Amino acid sequence: MKIAVLVKQVPETDSLTLDPETGTVVRSVDTAIVNPLDLYAIEAALRIKDSDPSASVLALSMGPTHAETALREALSMGCDEAALVTGREFGGADTWATARTLSAALVELGPFDLIFCGEKATDGDTGQVGPEVAAFMDLPVISYVGAFTRSGSGSDLTLRAERVLEDGIQVVGFGTPAVLTFCKAIGEPRLPLLSGKRRAREASVRRLGIDELGLSPEEIGAKGSPTRVVKIGRPKLTRSTEMLDARTEAGMDAACDRIIALLVKRNLIAPAENATASSGARA
Repeated sequence: MKIAVLVKQVPETDSLTLDPETGTVVRSVDTAIVNPLDLYAIEAALRIKDSDPSASVLALSMGPTHAETALREALSMGCDEAALVTGREFGGADTWATARTLSAALVELGPFDLIFCGEKATDGDTGQVGPEVAAFMDLPVISYVGAFTRSGSGSDLTLRAERVLEDGIQVVGFGTPAVLTFCKAIGEPRLPLLSGKRRAREASVRRLGIDELGLSPEEIGAKGSPTRVVKIGRPKLTRSTEMLDARTEAGMDAACDRIIALLVKRNLIAPAENATASSGARA
């Protein structure tokens, strides 16, 4: 069984900033990490490899050259191979252009029995790329997978996934090839071992450009993106606040009276017969 896992390098959440001119995420080597939800997809793929030594796992990413560090982390966890789609032509891509590019890379590197993705990326939070890749490749997609089982082999192969939905768990049986997106319920991702880190440091990461994928400049990057950020704004929160100090008995009485008065004013409670209740009654 051949599995591909889509991996994205993202800025740490606390360091996420957007370019006010282009509306794209500012990506820095210093703040870059593997998209946390992609680690769960890697873990799901490696569990299949644990139970089936003949299975192979390829980690695939699109991004600048320093995104190779994210792929090396995937290799250190246990992935067998890694490939990076990189080039200035791919810059500024929205989810549609990203999915088109990754789909072409999967065709070039495949075929694959299964394609795994994280539920979403923390820098965009759309959850669109996995399903869009499935659409471009004309494959079925199963999203929000929290558990995955595989039994049998060959013509007797049985695959089942449990989708974590708001109103319960949906069990889905499916065949290959297919695209799956994973959520945290799949279980804690493994940590890389020292031997894995050594192997990842020495491994080669294949690089793919526009020529290898057979795409035109009009299909990828900003040119191939039907959506774009046209304006960035920061919400301004203005409130008329009032500080109530309830650290003393007198302060507690005053705070209670003020809160009760506000609730009465907004018709949330009925006015009391005696507006000033004793502190003993409140207790």
